[in-house]
Amino acid sequence: MKELKTDILVVGGGLGGVAAALGALSAGRSVVMSEEYDWIGGQLTSQAVPPDEHTWVEQFGVTRRYRALRNGIRQFYRDHYPLTEGARAWGDLNPGAGWVSRLCAEPRVALAVLQAMLLPHIGGGRLTVLQPCRPVAAETDGDRVRAVTLRHRDNGEQFTVQAAYVIDATETGELLPLTGTEYVIGFESQADTGEPSAPAQAQPHNVQALSICFAVDHVDGDQTIDKPRNYDFWRGYQPGFWGAPLLSFKAPHPRTLEIVERAFSPNPDDDPLLVDADQRKGGGDMNLWTFRRIAARRNFVPGAYASDICLVNWPMIDYLEGSILDVPEEEKARHLQGAADLSYAMFYWLQTEAPRADGGQGFRGLRLRGDITGTSHGLAMAPYIREGRRILGVTRVVEQDMSYAVRGDQGAVNYRDSVGVGMYRIDLHPSTGGDNYIDVPSCPFQIPLGALLARRMTNLLAGGKNMATTHITNGCYRLHPVEWNVGEVAGLLAAHCLNTGRTPHQVQASDAHLSQFQALLVREGVQTHWPAVQAY
Repeated sequence: MKELKTDILVVGGGLGGVAAALGALSAGRSVVMSEEYDWIGGQLTSQAVPPDEHTWVEQFGVTRRYRALRNGIRQFYRDHYPLTEGARAWGDLNPGAGWVSRLCAEPRVALAVLQAMLLPHIGGGRLTVLQPCRPVAAETDGDRVRAVTLRHRDNGEQFTVQAAYVIDATETGELLPLTGTEYVIGFESQADTGEPSAPAQAQPHNVQALSICFAVDHVDGDQTIDKPRNYDFWRGYQPGFWGAPLLSFKAPHPRTLEIVERAFSPNPDDDPLLVDADQRKGGGDMNLWTFRRIAARRNFVPGAYASDICLVNWPMIDYLEGSILDVPEEEKARHLQGAADLSYAMFYWLQTEAPRADGGQGFRGLRLRGDITGTSHGLAMAPYIREGRRILGVTRVVEQDMSYAVRGDQGAVNYRDSVGVGMYRIDLHPSTGGDNYIDVPSCPFQIPLGALLARRMTNLLAGGKNMATTHITNGCYRLHPVEWNVGEVAGLLAAHCLNTGRTPHQVQASDAHLSQFQALLVREGVQTHWPAVQAY
């Protein structure tokens, strides 16, 4: 077993983890960062999910480093891809011209930019990346984490890392049970949170569905795969609230719950420069091909792409059969395999049975693009995790803090300890407990520092979706720019505490110490308050 010492240990190399490392490194501190999968970047790369962002993302409402990531992705395309002149001149270039986001791009491009952001620190010897490694044990001393043991996925090699501060930036809050940190999973009760949309009784194993996404294109010839295992099970699967077989183009509308039928037409001859990816104008998800398209062939010179590339992250691949949180390893593995089986079944159904506009069935020219997602099996490298374990924090973010129905035109609650901003509708996908979509219009909100701090543990910080939200508010705090903001602040806070000799709880509790830290955040390009904007 190798032993390492560092100022700050970041466990998890998703968006929150990378941001945390960059924040700490910018303050001159040494960092060890681990990541379970072959790619850093989490939901943007290994999970293959284009960024879910608010409508003002090109003007404000994200951190300076997150904007640098977005600008870097666009510049990478301009430097290395055969763009048309129109696409090259497009200031807010959207390579995929997807309707879900103003920046739909191939996961490997985002990976390249994230790696470039870290490389100078690796070269300088202040950043060590342990990959692919996951946490397997932790050593605590009272209310402090002394060390975390990480195990290499392939060779079993173990590393014990001692650090003054530990940031849990894993997708499911892996460090919380290992360190004995108090946390919650699933749906809290209304008596506990006071939330209008909460149930009467707590439902710990009722969590949002996970999905295993995949990328496809459509070319000449018959690309049909062998019939997947368990296809017949999924072909006949119909949740009671769904209103149609899961393997179909019919599904509940996320906002109205009306059963609607989506369109699917590979390679439409649309003009990518006319795409207006503004979620306030309806979402754009009625056309499944263009909604999360990550490469629009007409953005590139003729012949560069034989087909558009479409990212499949649709309601029809939401896995509802069980949770992977706090269950035996064999049950977790069974559910992850089940989610993969569902994704293969959906792809096979698209190839063989999906209705076409011409009256035929199946799109046999569809191909799985595992080369785009970095896998030989054709699906995304990692499951898309919408909800994991969440710390019991100094501050808990609840629905009534930002629900437009509750807050109205006065806007979301102003937290005295705001360390960032975010905006998205409270968007909860169907759940393992049998819930349909829960959709709550929200106000532009803030990120309270107290939600990053565990109530008891003094040197363990939340670095992503494991912050102290509820099941409901996780639905708007789980998105890409908010996860990045949370991670970046955690890294900056850990470094600030080392530089000042204060604890995170002291910084949060004292107006004077908090004001000093918030001023530091502003200098680092973290926006802590919204300008005057409207809810959606």
